[in-house]
Amino acid sequence: MKRNLILSKLDGLSRRQMLMSGSVALLGTLLPKQVFAGAQREETLADDVASVMRHAVSNANPPRLIFKSQAEANRWLNAMSSRLERYVPEVYGRTRLLTNIQYEAMRAGLDTQVVLGLIEVESRFRQYAISRVGARGLMQVMPFWVKQIGRAEHNLFDIRTNLRYGCTILRYYRNRENGNMVRALARYNGSLGRTTYSDAVIGAWQKHWQWS
Repeated sequence: MKRNLILSKLDGLSRRQMLMSGSVALLGTLLPKQVFAGAQREETLADDVASVMRHAVSNANPPRLIFKSQAEANRWLNAMSSRLERYVPEVYGRTRLLTNIQYEAMRAGLDTQVVLGLIEVESRFRQYAISRVGARGLMQVMPFWVKQIGRAEHNLFDIRTNLRYGCTILRYYRNRENGNMVRALARYNGSLGRTTYSDAVIGAWQKHWQWS
């Protein structure tokens, strides 16, 4: 029952973020806990889907915090910066990273706090993390995505590029699963049919990154 309430709240947050996103459409070291090291599955994308995703990863304005007011933005940034300090000790680095995460999540119509939970599980916020299956960066994006929807010069170890790819891919999986974030997260990890990874991300979100 408690898990269902959490998932209901999660879906509600995601729907509100989608409405706020406006025109958004379809969209090195080993990880400490290898149980979550999966692999996004390479698949043939429909031409229209590939086109939308290609546009999403190639076009973006300079990152900025997207809130109703500057006061709310400052309150969120201060709270998240304090929580992130154990992973990123330097203040400037935390501010830059959080601004990019919030912008790219909002741009993709995703809940920023869930994306923070995903990054915690995937890479522990390490920019140059590499998994045993070759996934790269903060959101552990598989290199084949660059060939499918990106350009050769795209560097998955670049913070902004990695976040843009990761959020675009998660949004794509969420659309494929008709809004079911548990299944979307499992697809992202390459473990569809199991909930271990989804539970880990939702647990990280619930324990460390919830915001209201």
